[in-house]
Amino acid sequence: MQLEKHHKIIIGSFSSFVILVLLVNSIFLYVLFAKLDLNQKTLENEINSLQTDTQTKLNEVTIGILENKDSLLNLGVSVNTLDEELNEELSELKASASADFSGIIEDSIASVVTIRTDVGQGTGFIITSDGYIVTNAHVLVGGNHINAITSNQQTISAEFIGYQDTLDIALLKIEGTYSPIDLGNSNDMEIGEKVIAIGNPLGLQFSVSEGIISAINREGANGISGYIQTDAALNPGNSGGPLINKKGEVVGINNFKIGEGESLGFALESSYIIEGVNIISEQLLNKALL
Repeated sequence: MQLEKHHKIIIGSFSSFVILVLLVNSIFLYVLFAKLDLNQKTLENEINSLQTDTQTKLNEVTIGILENKDSLLNLGVSVNTLDEELNEELSELKASASADFSGIIEDSIASVVTIRTDVGQGTGFIITSDGYIVTNAHVLVGGNHINAITSNQQTISAEFIGYQDTLDIALLKIEGTYSPIDLGNSNDMEIGEKVIAIGNPLGLQFSVSEGIISAINREGANGISGYIQTDAALNPGNSGGPLINKKGEVVGINNFKIGEGESLGFALESSYIIEGVNIISEQLLNKALL
């Protein structure tokens, strides 16, 4: 059957409409997919940027944590060091104020010995853990046998190592392991500084007397201006014993007193003790090389 003209127009219009709708849909879908693709790329860029920023911040946080850890470790070391310094200063302050020297005395006495020969006695102090002892040479004069009596009343035969006559220093050795006492720097002494002397005055073993440094660099009978003047009580038997500062260090070796006066004791400064021991050691070395 042949279509009427108006039927053809209707069909043609409908077909055009359908084609137009399809075309519009196609354009819409294209734009939609293009927009979705653009949004996806934008989102991926934002995610990548966020990841980069997050990683950067994580790195910064990590570095900050490590720096804080180092700072805390350094702070811990500083606190420990400060605590040690405060404890040391507190001990010195207590000793300086005579609150008292008891802690220092307790530690120091373990390093002090009575030196006894067959003709007399004096005092000495241990300067090395393997038993080397310093005393005055005049304490040993005339003696044939030397014994050292420790603070726990153990009597040990002492070997004579050598002496330096001018400085009146002698070096002995006993067998065993001991707690030595440190030699301080006599150049750091101050007039008026508190000190203690440990010795065996008139046979009274391990007696302690307290005083101050009255003067420094006094000249002795040997012509050396290396003696500390102290008002700490010194008597026969104190010779060779240590003069100890508020740090528990030996700043001098008690040597002599002026009998006509009161509280006029003298100790050879620790720098000369070291010099005397070194001279004795060199003498022994030279003998060994001969």
